[in-house]
Amino acid sequence: FWLKSKAEHPVALLSSTMACLDLNFMDRPAAMASYNPDPRADAPLMANFADAQMGFQMAPVLNPMTFCKDQAARGHKQVMDFSKGTTTLGFVFDGGVIIAVDARASMGSFVSSQQVRKIIEINDFLIGTMAGGAADCSFWERRLTVLCRMHELRNKERISVAAASNLLANIFYSYRGYGLSCGTMIAGWDQKGPHLYMVDDQGDRIKGQKFSVGSGSTFAYGVLDQGYKTDLTIEEAVELGRRSIYHATHRDGASGGVCRVYHIHKDGWTRVIEGEDVNKIHYEYAAQKK
Repeated sequence: FWLKSKAEHPVALLSSTMACLDLNFMDRPAAMASYNPDPRADAPLMANFADAQMGFQMAPVLNPMTFCKDQAARGHKQVMDFSKGTTTLGFVFDGGVIIAVDARASMGSFVSSQQVRKIIEINDFLIGTMAGGAADCSFWERRLTVLCRMHELRNKERISVAAASNLLANIFYSYRGYGLSCGTMIAGWDQKGPHLYMVDDQGDRIKGQKFSVGSGSTFAYGVLDQGYKTDLTIEEAVELGRRSIYHATHRDGASGGVCRVYHIHKDGWTRVIEGEDVNKIHYEYAAQKK
């Protein structure tokens, strides 16, 4: 009967298997995530895994890739809160492009760092921003760095901003449905002047004058839309980016840390603000109101 059910009713079999699955391993997630030099310590837990000591272990279910979603759908306790947050922004003006970002890395209510570099320096005239999954954004933008360098070596000229953003968009498009979490901006200066593109994990690629990406983007847009104009001076543009990031970090709990501002111009990019504590900015603006 079991073999007949397996052949004719795979969905029913899967449901019954999952219903009796022992989920006690969820109480000890660390045992599944790291190498244990003593194979006896977790022998009962790892009994079904021949390669238990060979590397990172997945959840012992039929489809580990959707394990967390499956558990949430069944009403079980959540293993992790995968909510992410950040604030990045960029805008084009007569003096080039301003890119401003925060520096907080978080996962739900857990803040792991206040010093994350969310700007990837691709080459001397091209930079990218990170929003979404830090690993996804960092890996693929660093991969883009390699591709841009290869283009330069093959063609004896720097890659254009449009071509670089298109490379990244093609990569993301080819990985649609694989769970990437990326909301990036590619900004730079090439033979045709300053350019700014937004590229997301679905392969969408949009050229524009100003963008803000991340959980704090709505707050940043409120300040950015009010103060943006193309004829800003460099000092005014830097201050607009700085103020926009500050207000986003003040209202969005997933954004914070320090503010970093880059200015892209015809001679390359410049770190205008390397890392300014947003708490310091808060009291500076508070003093100006008095």
